[in-house]
Amino acid sequence: MKNKNHYVAIMAGGVGSRFWPMSKSSFPKQFLDILNTGKTLIQSTYDRFSNFIPEENIYIVTSKEYVGIVQQQLPNLPLENIIAEPERKNTAACVAYFSFKLKKMNPKANFIVAPSDHLIGDLDLFEETCLKALDFTEKHEAFVTLGIQPNHPNTGYGYIQKGEKNEAENVFQVKRFTEKPDRDTAKKFLMSGEYFWNSGIFIWKAEDIIQAFWEHARHFYDLFHEAMPAIGTPEEEKSIEKIYSECRSISIDYAIMEKAKNVYVIPSYFQWNDLGTWNSAWENFSKDESQNACNSKSTILVDSKGCLVHSNEEKLMVIGGLDDLIIVNTPEALLICKKENEQQIKEYVAKVKEIKGELYI
Repeated sequence: MKNKNHYVAIMAGGVGSRFWPMSKSSFPKQFLDILNTGKTLIQSTYDRFSNFIPEENIYIVTSKEYVGIVQQQLPNLPLENIIAEPERKNTAACVAYFSFKLKKMNPKANFIVAPSDHLIGDLDLFEETCLKALDFTEKHEAFVTLGIQPNHPNTGYGYIQKGEKNEAENVFQVKRFTEKPDRDTAKKFLMSGEYFWNSGIFIWKAEDIIQAFWEHARHFYDLFHEAMPAIGTPEEEKSIEKIYSECRSISIDYAIMEKAKNVYVIPSYFQWNDLGTWNSAWENFSKDESQNACNSKSTILVDSKGCLVHSNEEKLMVIGGLDDLIIVNTPEALLICKKENEQQIKEYVAKVKEIKGELYI
């Protein structure tokens, strides 16, 4: 039986600019079927949590401009379970808003915060790990993150160094967070065996994270505490708009997790990929004998290897004599760049905006 005090906040407000031109600000990647599974990323995330979280306790936190898309893609989700942020202010504001709102609804609430755009396999193991985390935070005043066992020195992920082990529950105190190290440092982390990738999936009780805002990020506590009387009333939207206009833009990692003492990591062994870039998508596509990943039957690759080709059009595309490229074709735009330059896609998008305005982004 699902625990009525268990909740999840699925964060779905990002614009996914590194997946341009498929992902656009008007219809970002969490609402796309990037890997051709038959479900969009947010639909897959919802289904994953509905296996062990009561469906009425699943909430989507998104930008107000995406509320209609969420309703369309998750038609069984009640409108009141879609929390609309008036503007993007990073994850600390998102967590603070949801925590205060949830505590008013259920003071015993114990919840997961998770991104909407991750690829996760081994769902039974994922459920087991999440329930273990929820059980730990239920019994302790603790903040838990799920740490992914690294298998290569990835420089695009944050890292968590484990500290002292809680022998009874196989949970480790967090010694240190490190944000996106260089390659040499990432290699040292991997060799040490002391580090996990930071999955960005957090677990805590509502009352505990609110206390942490009071201790470590009083700016957020004061703003949202002031809004408490309006939450759950017709005045909520107006009150939250005012608060967000005053909120700092900072991640929950910097605001709370790197400052709090009672932070723990649970080693997690389910398949995980944050699908942050086209390269991460390439890693998860099926590939031909030349390591090309292609989603279109209308594409022919000749003497080419290691390419990612993504097209939603039926027109014939021939890729000849090219290696290690990202090629993304949409009706409005075509992106061709080296895979090694994928981190520059944000810069390409900024250049498009500068020259062409908002039309293509």
